[in-house]
Amino acid sequence: MLVTRKTDYAVRCVLYLAQANEQIANVTEVSRTMHIPKTFLAKIFQKLTKAGLVESIRGMNGGFRLAKKPSDISLLDVMDAVQGPLCINVCAVDSRKCNRSATCAVHPVWVELRKDINKRLREQTIAQLIAGR
Repeated sequence: MLVTRKTDYAVRCVLYLAQANEQIANVTEVSRTMHIPKTFLAKIFQKLTKAGLVESIRGMNGGFRLAKKPSDISLLDVMDAVQGPLCINVCAVDSRKCNRSATCAVHPVWVELRKDINKRLREQTIAQLIAGR
């Protein structure tokens, strides 16, 4: 399992928006404050918006803000939005990807690890991360 740079940036971005208390933040502001390349951040915002975690506000004073309360956004939500399902091995996400899943001795371990990691990430909300700082 690898948390991509894009996912790391997405988490930072969501944390920033959560601390902005529903105020609209533009890409330049978030980029500068969170040290995220602006062009990369624009793509991240697109993914977060498509996933319903962030809403895009158009216009002269437009930008982005959270579409949900920080307590309703988990780390898993952000990770899924940006990099898709998290897995140790592709067979843990879709056993049809490997013709040995049914007889593989380690397959159940991969599946259990994936469940454990997803559970932990699902339980960790953005609000908890902010409160723990």
